[in-house]
Amino acid sequence: MEHHFRRTLRILSLVLFSAAWLTPILSGSLLAADTIKLGVAGAHSGDLASYGLPTAKAAELVVKEINAKGGVLGRQVELLLEDDVCKPEMATNTATKLVSLNVNAVIGHICSGATKAALGIYKDAKLITISPAATNPELTQSGQYPNFYRTIASDDAQARLEVEFAIGKLKVKKIAILHDKGDYGKGLAGFAKQFIEESKKATVVLFEGITPGAVDYSAVVQKIKKEGAEAVIYGGYHPEASSIVSQMRKKNMKTIFISDDGVKDDTFIKVSGKYAEGVYATGPRDTTRNPLAISATEAHRKTYGADPGAFFLNGVAATQALLNAMQKAGSTEYAAVGKALQTQSVETPLGKIKFDKRGDAIGVGFSVYQVKNGAYVEVK
Repeated sequence: MEHHFRRTLRILSLVLFSAAWLTPILSGSLLAADTIKLGVAGAHSGDLASYGLPTAKAAELVVKEINAKGGVLGRQVELLLEDDVCKPEMATNTATKLVSLNVNAVIGHICSGATKAALGIYKDAKLITISPAATNPELTQSGQYPNFYRTIASDDAQARLEVEFAIGKLKVKKIAILHDKGDYGKGLAGFAKQFIEESKKATVVLFEGITPGAVDYSAVVQKIKKEGAEAVIYGGYHPEASSIVSQMRKKNMKTIFISDDGVKDDTFIKVSGKYAEGVYATGPRDTTRNPLAISATEAHRKTYGADPGAFFLNGVAATQALLNAMQKAGSTEYAAVGKALQTQSVETPLGKIKFDKRGDAIGVGFSVYQVKNGAYVEVK
């Protein structure tokens, strides 16, 4: 019994000695195998999920391909998806959770209001954040968020294009401007008003905010009619745009409807039905002939059995740009990745891009689209 006890002690000692000796090697190998964590934040449920889910799928496809080739910096990339429903109050919770999960960077958010609500939290945590869809100019132009980048042009460029198209191409003189009172919609509407007034070639006959989610917009539709507006420029998202357009058409109003990338979504067409025909909306420039865009779209079809939705290619570009910057920087460290984003170009479905010092992607712009036969078609 005593002999057996001593033998057991010797074995235990040997095991403990071996474990102690191996600890540095094991911890080193575990460290090397540690994943790079990317948060993916946006509307993954609710009315605006059709804007957020395509980016989640974009990130999944890019990461799957990169991981198959060995990952980034010799590490596999892990995605942590968090839903903010495109609401600012939810976005702060989402951001706080992603920070607590020790993510290395964030793809998102999608809506400008939600993005703005989250950015301060990410800035304090020194986390690079790249949005494929948040277009509010203040996000880059205010200088408040040095951690923020985006793979889409800002609303001042979008509003200028809408105004130039309305006045120059459609030759309208009386324009009503509506918005949904949010950071995105109101911001875009304000720029549209400014550019129309500066042009001195048209008049803003109505400038009004509407309440998102309302059932009836007949009062504002009546104002558009009363003011004799030849066109409406709307800043906001597809649920409200669909209601306004439908109510205008049911009153036999031929008023031209021009909106933004918050409306350039197939969901708008599905909900509006026949009333969507002829509606104009600005959206990211068509790069579908780019070979990388073609392969990304094919990968989406093969994996998910459907065509990708809004901002998918911008989401692919955001993920590629971020992971490329980490690889080129040789680090996931905040300052190093930020420097690489501004100095190292990357080939994406949007073309070859890098970012200016404000965080805007160089060479990314908007086009005008129109609904024809139930689909958005780029206006040449």
